[in-house]
Amino acid sequence: MTFKRVVVTGLGALTPIGNTYQEYWKGLKEGKSGAAPITKFDTTLFKTKFACEVKNFEIGNFMDRKEARKLDLFAQYAMVSADEAVKDSNLPLQDLNPDRVGVIWGSGIGGLITFSEEVKSFAKGDGTPRFNPFFIPKMIADLSAGHISIKYGFRGPNFSTVSACASSTNAIYDAFTYIRLGKADVMVTGGSEAAVAEAGVGGFNAMKALSERNDSPETASRPYDKDRDGFVLGEGAGALILEEYEHAKKRGAKIYAEVVGGGMTADAYHITAPHPEGLGITRVMEIALEEAGLSVTDVDYINTHGTSTPLGDIGEIKAIQRVFGEHAYKVNISSTKSMTGHLLGAAGAIEALACIMAINESVIPPTINHFTDDDGLDPNLNLTFNIAQKREVNVALSNTFGFGGHNFSIILKKYKG
Repeated sequence: MTFKRVVVTGLGALTPIGNTYQEYWKGLKEGKSGAAPITKFDTTLFKTKFACEVKNFEIGNFMDRKEARKLDLFAQYAMVSADEAVKDSNLPLQDLNPDRVGVIWGSGIGGLITFSEEVKSFAKGDGTPRFNPFFIPKMIADLSAGHISIKYGFRGPNFSTVSACASSTNAIYDAFTYIRLGKADVMVTGGSEAAVAEAGVGGFNAMKALSERNDSPETASRPYDKDRDGFVLGEGAGALILEEYEHAKKRGAKIYAEVVGGGMTADAYHITAPHPEGLGITRVMEIALEEAGLSVTDVDYINTHGTSTPLGDIGEIKAIQRVFGEHAYKVNISSTKSMTGHLLGAAGAIEALACIMAINESVIPPTINHFTDDDGLDPNLNLTFNIAQKREVNVALSNTFGFGGHNFSIILKKYKG
């Protein structure tokens, strides 16, 4: 069987540092932090009082308010970023075969805000089950993909992926695979998350997973820094239009990059902790390179999972050194979560987008907030601390991992015809 080539023809983003993909990329290049005190609820009794929220977002600018009330915030984010990507792709919507266009979307949690509000409302009552008729459709994660397909009439493969913080890389890899196998011509893919809520912050606080650096939110997300103390919760969405190469070429589409491979593994170790030897992480990068038909020396940039947690950061870097050997000292490595915070199920989508823009503009986005070297990390690695670096990027690898031991890697390559 001959596999189809898959290219990226549209981008969309809604992030804590920019509400379009161009604004997001500008924020990354400038080393902008999206962290600030939480505005969505009263944090008085919470251990963590800050997050990376989407700013100046008004759903009424994008859709009818009455219709918007039928969607949880994570689905609203999905609709907005997907719409930007579809417009950016210049897809000839009237001429497409709708049965050959699908939507695969990732979300780690789904409608957490809706669930919290409905349960709180019920708990305050007398036991009478007065629930919003849209409670279930707003809450379930698959409705993000459902709403996107309904808006555009796309009748191809349609589902949502749920693999915690790896969900949107999972979605992108699945979309790539379906096109590669000839099951679709075009896929809208990516992910969204909206967990900056009492249950989200409180739940992660209970796990001791979040930074509690309330005196300096903008410097709290500090991957690879000696004094990192947990991740900073983020929210938002990222969208990509993946398209079969001949289909894109025939319509004269703008091609940002080519998706050339990916990998997926499981740690099979612990519900939240990474494998102590990084076995799953090591293997997932090896599988991705193998599928892409590339050697380690072909890779120029690695966008790491790098959440700013004491254990996770070191484990991933050590796995990179095992896989890449001496070439690990020649690649640029960075964690853009230092700027955006951790978007959970949407993280992989906006980080794949960062890789694509790095390829197109020959700029490596930095790992900001580096103050003190960690003795456990090799100082000869180029972790792109604090300032973006100019570099030609032909191949970029993006890593995304999730609670439950889910590991995904995706490889993007400069399009050269």
